[in-house]
Amino acid sequence: MKRKMPVFASALALTMALTACSGTSGNAGTKETSSPAPGSSAPAATAAASAAKDTITALLPPVSPNYQKNFDQMAKDFNALYPNLTLKIEPAGWEDVKQKLDTQVNAGSPPDIAFGGSDSIPKYIQQGLLMDISDTVTPEMVSDYDKAPLEYMKNGKGLYGFPAYMEVHALGGNKPFLEKAGIDWKKVQQNGWTYEEFREAIKKGVVTENGKTRYGFVFAVKGVAAVDYLGIMAKNAGMPHAFNKDLKYAYTSKNYLGLLKDLRQLIDDGSMPKELSSVDAGKRWNMFLTGQTMITGKGIAVFENSGKNNNKKLEAKDASAVKDSIPVDYVVLPAPTFQGAKASSATVVDGYLTFRGKKEPTPEHKANVIKAAYFLASGKVAATTNNDLFAAHITQSAKKEAANMKIDRNPDNIAAVDNMLKNATPARSDIPTELAAKAIKLETEVIVPKFQGLLAGEVTPEAMYEAVKTAAIAAFGADGVVKD
Repeated sequence: MKRKMPVFASALALTMALTACSGTSGNAGTKETSSPAPGSSAPAATAAASAAKDTITALLPPVSPNYQKNFDQMAKDFNALYPNLTLKIEPAGWEDVKQKLDTQVNAGSPPDIAFGGSDSIPKYIQQGLLMDISDTVTPEMVSDYDKAPLEYMKNGKGLYGFPAYMEVHALGGNKPFLEKAGIDWKKVQQNGWTYEEFREAIKKGVVTENGKTRYGFVFAVKGVAAVDYLGIMAKNAGMPHAFNKDLKYAYTSKNYLGLLKDLRQLIDDGSMPKELSSVDAGKRWNMFLTGQTMITGKGIAVFENSGKNNNKKLEAKDASAVKDSIPVDYVVLPAPTFQGAKASSATVVDGYLTFRGKKEPTPEHKANVIKAAYFLASGKVAATTNNDLFAAHITQSAKKEAANMKIDRNPDNIAAVDNMLKNATPARSDIPTELAAKAIKLETEVIVPKFQGLLAGEVTPEAMYEAVKTAAIAAFGADGVVKD
């Protein structure tokens, strides 16, 4: 009898595997008998062929200029690595990806994976459908990452996905205009600048030629983009986060009022257009390419590549070049510091958030979602995407893949970004979910509309500050806000 037991066990295992293979799954998942390790080669993948079939869904916007063009290849490569798994990608635009995700989350049926900002994690945790993967993620996946970016995907002890990149939100200038205005842009890249220095510099960048004005500085602020401008500058004004280390709401500080006055002053100086509140991201970039501004914001590394591509079109007399555009030489610049505060570079960590449906996913499906999210966030996919973005690689596997990929990037800009990353605002996984969610609500309902009014000249800095202070006390209590 003992000699026959292994034969019986093998037959039983085979029967169970064949039975399991007949099922499919979405968010609920199905049982899987075996799976290869992340990044494994063909033999391990072949072994997974007998595992239960499963489908992982992903909602993905155009992360980089060529990202969505690679979706079919991504799905094929993932299936080659895990023959039993299918990666089903739903494309979305930047304009509607958040709305699509929120609609699906509110319906209780989100995708398994969605690309989004790490700052949205508290919101989705509170809605109960973000999936903590800390108990299932493998040590090999975690060790592949640089430490700092991964911290942004955490809240408390939970890990809610994988970061795609850690990017600096900076400013960008057109080198010929900067030099014409007498601005030592290399010195600024290396040492930064104060608000006072920045203010005088952009005044020099205002030029009127042939009845047209070139502004010193333009930032995209229409709609919710307004909070990007305010948030980036607030970090450099002694308020790196909405809460200080004692978990008191920071935007009731006197520094916040000072910042609001300074930002309004740049418009009153004439260094920024009076119609700034109507400038969206597309118009901001168009103004830069057509020579209507010396410095633009927010700037990210990929803008250098976009500028070079438009230059090539101009040189080739390609009709698809931006109308009335001029050759530009994009220079990365840090945001100024305010009120004597230390530089605290605004970093954005976007990535692949992991979701669950109303029902608890099976352990096997959860593991499969993790495999898919890690596949998208590391190795060849991440290397290709981040090179397209001119973004730094944050996993060892992506760095290895990128070693043989050609990239034409200004070394001065690389050094400037590296300098800003040294002062990057650290992640704050200690901020309780309920506090973070309240802060997001206050930002949406009070800060954004009031700041839009401030930029349009309809609200004074003092009035906005008092409105934020009143709302903050109502949300966090009189003892829950900064008093200085």
